[in-house]
Order: sequence, then structure tokens, then C-alpha cells
Amino acid sequence: MAGLMSAPSAVVWLEKRLPDSLFGRLALLLVAVAIASHVLALSLLFELKVFPPPPNAPATVHAQAESFAPPTDPRPAPPIEGLLLDIGVRLCAVLLAAWVGARWLAAPMHRLAQSTRELAGNIHRPPIAEQGSRECREATGVINQLQAHIRNQLQERDQFVAAVSHDLRTPLTRLALRVESLEHAHDRQQLGKDIAEMDRMIRATLDHLMGTADAEPWVTLDVRSLVESQVHDSQDCGHAVTLLPAGAATQAPFKTRAQLSALRRCVANVLENAVRYGGGAEVALLHQDRMLCVRISDRGPGIPGEALAKVLLPFYRVESSRNRHTGGVGLGLATAHDIAKRHGGNLVLSNRPGGGLQADLLFTASA
Repeated sequence: MAGLMSAPSAVVWLEKRLPDSLFGRLALLLVAVAIASHVLALSLLFELKVFPPPPNAPATVHAQAESFAPPTDPRPAPPIEGLLLDIGVRLCAVLLAAWVGARWLAAPMHRLAQSTRELAGNIHRPPIAEQGSRECREATGVINQLQAHIRNQLQERDQFVAAVSHDLRTPLTRLALRVESLEHAHDRQQLGKDIAEMDRMIRATLDHLMGTADAEPWVTLDVRSLVESQVHDSQDCGHAVTLLPAGAATQAPFKTRAQLSALRRCVANVLENAVRYGGGAEVALLHQDRMLCVRISDRGPGIPGEALAKVLLPFYRVESSRNRHTGGVGLGLATAHDIAKRHGGNLVLSNRPGGGLQADLLFTASA
């Protein structure tokens, strides 16, 4: 019928007329429960006829007169069955209302929590819809303001990093040109290595700063194909990287939502770490339920147990000498860990029995 409202319209109409705050809604719920439980309990008492019949007043008075007993209250005490029924009905009504009310009041907070978790994984997602009670709307508005502030800060940082990249690489280019004019070949070689090392350090640092706010679009891709491509690229460069045979469950494509360049950089950094410190790597794909593990293992010196968590921090290196021939600036595993976390995964490091490091990149399949 045209005169009747649809279900969504009726819900919106009802929400506009309910109290706006959590306190008001809870108070309204308690009042409604008290009235409903009282009416229901009295209705059941009269319906089941648990009240005793009224007493015979003349007989009672005559008996009292003969025995000269003191007058007594002619109203009989209510039976125990009626009291238990009344208490039980009220208790059930309160418990049911508490369960319904808790879900009613908590639903907007659950939606806000879910949206905030999605925001943590993608800062560029649309703002959260402001709905629910007044407190929930206020919290949502603050989170949206925080998101806008973070996005502005990231944009300013990207512009700053781009300017610094240009300002730093311009003098390096001039130095490289001037080195070529030196007379002694040994000096040219040594200074050329220093300049190349500085360029790698600058590139690694700027790539790490840019990568945490990469605006690359999210797509659905096959992790298995990406890993196989990275292994083949390492083999083409002459590195001892082996892709172990996969089981039947891992042969099928494993789809997940990811940023292609970022995820490729994540796998490449872990592979490069294994090749640099272990001389080679073994790569295995393990598929369990809705999780895929990209396991990259080496037979290098490993990492001391107390430093397994620290190497995932930016600029931390186990080797304090920072030798240019054995390490970089301590950003490879930190960048891989950040990218994995942004993709809802994780990077877990452990030492292998017999020596070496095992790095597990964990990812969840897309819905």
C-alpha cells in the first residue's frame, strides 16, 4: 500500500524519534522493560488463576468472637507458586531485554570498529559514514578528521621526499662526472664505489619513506605467479635461488587484494636478504585453509634470538660495522614487514635448525 512506509523508511523514522544518546536509549529501554514485565507477570497470574479464593468473612469473624482471639488480617498470603511465577517472568523479561539492548547499543560501535580496521589498512578509503547514537557519530567525526589530517601529512611528506631526492641526487651526479676526470684509476674506482654506495643508501631510504604511503591502486592478483616471477628474476641474475616443488593444494592460483609493485618489493627484499647473507635461498609455497605462506630460507649465519624482532625495525642492522659488502642500511626487512602488514599479512622470522634464517610471509586470501 502506498500509505505504508517501507521497512528501511520505518527504521529511519523510528531512529529519529528515539533518544539521541546512549544514556537516553538505555533509560528508555529500562522503562519499557519494567512496564512490559509488570504487565506480563500480572496477566499470567490472572490467566493461570494462581490467586487463592477470597475468604469467608462472616465465618472468620464468628470464630474469632467465640475464641476471644485478637483480630487477624483477613487477606490471605499469596501462594508461593504465584511469587515464583512473578519473579521468573520479570527475570526472563529483563534478561531478554538486556540481550536485545546490548546488541542494539553495541551495533553502531561494531560498525565503527570494523570501518576503523579497514581504515588502518587503507588510509585513502572513503570517510566513515556518521550514523548511530550521538556519541558514535562524534567518534566517527573525529576519526574522519584524523584521516583527513593524516592524508594531508602524507601528501606533504611525499612532496618533501621528492624534493629531497632531487636535491641529493643532483650533487651526486656532478660528483660522478668529476670523478671521471681524475688521473689515477685507483682513485676513480674508490670514489666511484663511494658514490654508488651513497646513491643506494639514498634510494633505499627514500623508497622506504615513499612506500609507507604508496598511492598505488589495489588489485586482485595471484601471489603464486608473483613469487615464481621473482624467483626466475633472481635466477637470471645468477643467484642460487631454488623454488621447491609445490603440493597439489598450492598449485591452484591464490588470489588476494594487493598493491602489485609493493608486494613485489616485499618478496624481493626478503629474497635479497637471503642471497646477501646466506649466499642463496630456497622458496616454498605453503597453502593452509585461507592462508598462504611464502617461506624463504637460507643457510647463512642466522640472527640472534634477541634480535629477531629488532631487525624488522627501520635502520636496525645486526652487523654494527655496516660493511658495504655485506649489508645495506637496515631497511630491507623493515620495508617488507611494513608492506606485509599493510596487506593484512605478516613477516615472521625464525632460525633454522642447523643454521640459517627462515622468513615466512603470510597472506590471507581475498573473499
